[in-house]
Amino acid sequence: MRTARRNLAELADEFVIGLCDPEEQREVEDRLMKEPELAVLVELARQRFAALDAATPREAVPESLWHRVERRLDAVEESMAAPETKDSRVEAPVDLKSEREKRSRPLMWTAASSLAASLVLAIALVWNLMTTVEPQVIAVLVNDAGQPVAMIEGAENNATQVTLLGQTDVPAGTILQLWTKPDPDGPPVSLGIFDEPKQTILQAAGLPVPKPDQLYEITFEQPGGSPTGLPTGPILGKGLAREPR
Repeated sequence: MRTARRNLAELADEFVIGLCDPEEQREVEDRLMKEPELAVLVELARQRFAALDAATPREAVPESLWHRVERRLDAVEESMAAPETKDSRVEAPVDLKSEREKRSRPLMWTAASSLAASLVLAIALVWNLMTTVEPQVIAVLVNDAGQPVAMIEGAENNATQVTLLGQTDVPAGTILQLWTKPDPDGPPVSLGIFDEPKQTILQAAGLPVPKPDQLYEITFEQPGGSPTGLPTGPILGKGLAREPR
């Protein structure tokens, strides 16, 4: 497959913002049904770029633009329909400027399309750099039904990025609390609390660098967090960490 050699996160971003060609698009759609990790990354990309799109005001295309396009098309049709003069001595003089514009128009459209694609990719890269950590491990948390509900990215400096997937309803009077077990035989340790179901970065000090197979869990707790220092509320989702590909 043409997409097999691509970094999964980059592939997910390009798929969501429409930079894949038709063949790659079909391949990714087929892989989404077979690869949960790619499906999660695509969902994360959709959420990130939806937020970016929502922050950009919509601009209406000026009506005059379409009138100018229509006039140009009419002029082209008239020039193509005009009969040719057999006597070259009475031919109308060639408008060199107009000819240059006609010849350069396809190149201008190609250049504009390439520039637009490059601009979208650049915005995507900057957006990713501004909103993500460099993960040492990644964990996809699932609920009791086996559905992905959150993605955890743990960095070497113990910064942990939490991205909730889909719609998460936080019951009134509760908050979300993230836990992990650096020691498989030890108690869960809190990484922090957050009260809004959106992408959040938590910072915990004094913990070892996260490693593969480390357990992560999110629970619903009372405001301020668990009073016991251990999970007490219902579990939103849990999962084991893996090394990022």
